[in-house]
Amino acid sequence: MESGNIPTAASAPKAEAAPKAAEAPKQEAPKAAAPSKPAKSAATNVPVVPGDEEIPVTGVRKAIAANMLKSKHEAPHAWTMMEIDVTNLVEYRNSIKGEFKKKEGFNLTFFAFFVKAVAQALKEYPQINSMWAGDKIVRKKDINLNIAVATDDALYTPVIKNADEKTIKGIAREIGELAGKVRAGKLTGAEMSGGTFTVNNTGSFGSVQSMGIINHPQAAILQVESIVKRPVVMDNGMIAVRDMVNLCMSLDHRVLDGLVCGQFLQRVKEILENTSKENTSVY
Repeated sequence: MESGNIPTAASAPKAEAAPKAAEAPKQEAPKAAAPSKPAKSAATNVPVVPGDEEIPVTGVRKAIAANMLKSKHEAPHAWTMMEIDVTNLVEYRNSIKGEFKKKEGFNLTFFAFFVKAVAQALKEYPQINSMWAGDKIVRKKDINLNIAVATDDALYTPVIKNADEKTIKGIAREIGELAGKVRAGKLTGAEMSGGTFTVNNTGSFGSVQSMGIINHPQAAILQVESIVKRPVVMDNGMIAVRDMVNLCMSLDHRVLDGLVCGQFLQRVKEILENTSKENTSVY
């Protein structure tokens, strides 16, 4: 109501008072919301005392944080792990790594064997090579594998394009080249884009079990843990020391279920456990 209607008692019946009372809460409502802003900033305000170091968040770190937060908020994560006997693979790789380095000029890493096995299994189980797209699931044709490469202050995931079409030697070369570019700060945007599945070499720093956060919008990520010697009961009942590794898989339960992921890991296990000098060429 206009304030001009209020001054005289004769022109101000009680009915006019109600609108006045009704207006007051409407004017106060925006003010009531105002205190929430300081409260929100206070929740993220970390006290700084003498001796503390404040480190500005870089653009790369902000991008990593945003992608990981998006993945955890949107994708219902589930996890599965499989133990694999890679004794034959270890013996094979160790028997040729010296000659390979002399001939090719770069290292033949264990990780190259794992990446090749994953690429082959993805070709056989294309459901894993998919992405959630709201009202549909996109099954990707190309098998482009992100590999995680860490620096002192960031984590990069360059892509090995069409990994299923490459030999173990070709994958080993590309792993070395991409890792070198990351550490030299020469990685391009094109080399970071187009990934359909991520393989993380967590074993390189001694991890034996981990649960990775899926690289959004992919449907899964695989952690390759450390190869360690363990006592294992063999089929004949004897105990032998074997080279064992855990493969830990995080999956988006909107896209994938445990059955297909178990089948996928079983296939990776089969490939790796049957890798030997007799049946596997690195060329």
